[in-house]
Amino acid sequence: MTRPEQIAAAETQGERAGAAGYAGGRQRAAQQTIKCVVWDLDNTVWEGVLLEDAEVSMREGVLDIIKELDARGILQSVASKNDHDKVMEKLRSLGVDEYFLYPQINWHSKVSSITRIGQLINIGFDTVAFIDDQAYERAEVAYSLPDVLCLDVVELDKLLDMPCMKPRFITEDSKLRRRMYQHDIERARVEEEFVGPREEFLASLRMVLSIAPAREEDLQRAEELTVRTHQLNTTGYTYSYDELNGFRQSAQHRLLIAGLEDKFGSYGKIGLALLECRPDLWTVKLLLMSCRVMSRGVGTILLNHVMRLAGNAGAVLRAEFVANGRNRMMYVTYKFAGFKEISKAGEVSILEHDLKQLPSFPDFLEVKISD
Repeated sequence: MTRPEQIAAAETQGERAGAAGYAGGRQRAAQQTIKCVVWDLDNTVWEGVLLEDAEVSMREGVLDIIKELDARGILQSVASKNDHDKVMEKLRSLGVDEYFLYPQINWHSKVSSITRIGQLINIGFDTVAFIDDQAYERAEVAYSLPDVLCLDVVELDKLLDMPCMKPRFITEDSKLRRRMYQHDIERARVEEEFVGPREEFLASLRMVLSIAPAREEDLQRAEELTVRTHQLNTTGYTYSYDELNGFRQSAQHRLLIAGLEDKFGSYGKIGLALLECRPDLWTVKLLLMSCRVMSRGVGTILLNHVMRLAGNAGAVLRAEFVANGRNRMMYVTYKFAGFKEISKAGEVSILEHDLKQLPSFPDFLEVKISD
């Protein structure tokens, strides 16, 4: 079967499914957590086709949905085959332009636009939902990006009740997530215009990294980090609020949480480390960093702090690593820090550091350590 035939077949299937949506999408909806909703515009966000009627109006209930998704910390964007300037003018007039990150308004395929959005936000396609009134558009995306959850606009009245759209906790970081990404866009613009060595640019940000034992009020965000972070995550282990609270109170564990801010504002709580601490052996069970700080080097700094703690305690330091196909950068981080793989049991690699030479913190940011 050729690709057009496969898409046509998928389109027919989508039409048969009607308001119930794709069965596969429904199955995924019960399992995954959506991080970004990508909206079509014509006959989806608004009634009518903008290029045919400049006076299009918002579809009933859509504004409330957009605002509620934003309040839940779910990012939103646009994939629309349309005239860019006319669309942005309409979005501004409707007062919703600020809700959409990296809007893709062009004449390219929706597949191309969604791919670009995923790259810019730096999330996996299994955390993206796409809403469109056209069965063909949904079918093409489902064919080319099978991990994307494709939804018909007729399902909007059920959207907010879908399990994948209901995060377990809505933290302060969740409520501010869109604004944090907007700060990231401004940082990226300044970085692109900056002339000089990278470390000078990083120093110009006046970053402050805070590392402290997790408090009870940090645990909702800590759980969210274990669930949402896949790339900069050494093991992929997820922990519930209650499990993390147990580690926080355990004499055999240390749970550290990191926050970052700079001259543009706060990144929020962006890092987590879970250490199992026996008298002579410490093991890093989990080390993760939000993808939003991938280029800031703070993952290495958190690891350096862990190394210092273990060295001061006179313990051997080991770390567990579980490859998931997306987290190789964290394995490289361990290797560059001087860890060596000493054994492997199934999927779990055990690495060890001799702690003979403890690294210093870089000069391009301030590190605040709390006990």
